[in-house]
Amino acid sequence: MSDFFKDRRIVVTGGAGFLGGYIIDGLQKRGCKNILVPKIEDYNLINLPDVIRMYDDMKPDIVIHLAAVVGGIGANRRHPGKFFYENLMMGVHLIEQARLRNLEKLVALGTVCSYPKFTPVPFKEDDLWNGYPEETNAPYGLAKKMLLVQSQSYRTEYGLNSIFLVPVNLYGPGDNFNPDSSHVIPALIKKCVESIDAGDDHIVCWGTGKASREFIYVNDAAEGILLATERYNGPEPVNIGAGFEITIKDLVDKIVKLTGFKGEIRWDSSKPDGQPRRWLDVSRAKQLFGFEAQMSFDEGLKRTIDWFLETRPRTP
Repeated sequence: MSDFFKDRRIVVTGGAGFLGGYIIDGLQKRGCKNILVPKIEDYNLINLPDVIRMYDDMKPDIVIHLAAVVGGIGANRRHPGKFFYENLMMGVHLIEQARLRNLEKLVALGTVCSYPKFTPVPFKEDDLWNGYPEETNAPYGLAKKMLLVQSQSYRTEYGLNSIFLVPVNLYGPGDNFNPDSSHVIPALIKKCVESIDAGDDHIVCWGTGKASREFIYVNDAAEGILLATERYNGPEPVNIGAGFEITIKDLVDKIVKLTGFKGEIRWDSSKPDGQPRRWLDVSRAKQLFGFEAQMSFDEGLKRTIDWFLETRPRTP
């Protein structure tokens, strides 16, 4: 590994979160001595005065902006305004202050939800603007995509080195298993395990099972982000993914098998499927900064399930 991070002051927004923990671990393994995490109790990044104070206090060389208000389809449907406003304002304030302070580099994370609802697969970065996102998560996806617009326009006018990465759905040990806000993998794992405990004879899954998704193991995603932070300094968005797709039905079958649930799977087609397909073209990341995901999906799922079984609260 190079010494790129060794003497730089790196602020990781969202560093206390799921992905943030893996980013910090990766920075430590690279010898970074100055890792700074603005916690929401001290700095609410939605508020401009807090962002200004964070920059004044932490004096970063590089900001890796992971902080986001996120959730599955249900959470996006319940809070479209919150997801739009809070994600937009955090990024806008951070990037504006970065250019005012001549920050060395800002790494902004977008989302696969920014892609048009009907994007040819695999999703290429050049297709980001070729349609409106899937309706249930469009406010979140569009708020994040505005950070790409800001990054590119600030690079053109002010010379700010702000890069924009587009990660696909993450999963892995430490994921969010709260049923009110979790994504599909932790939600299904929790549902299967708790149904086994309760002796239920069936589980109910949203939608039809026909939609497809791509998932990247969280440690792989962290590695991709850190490689881009070190090696990539261009204006174009770059996908961070594992380069495959799986239908939700096949995903449920895998999780049912790995958890040992023996009951029936029932599909509630009154609930939305979300975007019909998701599968990223990951060639740009490999070409520009040498990133390729390493974890096999079956092994990643097994590790995630094992972590959940080891850490979940036990009922007496």
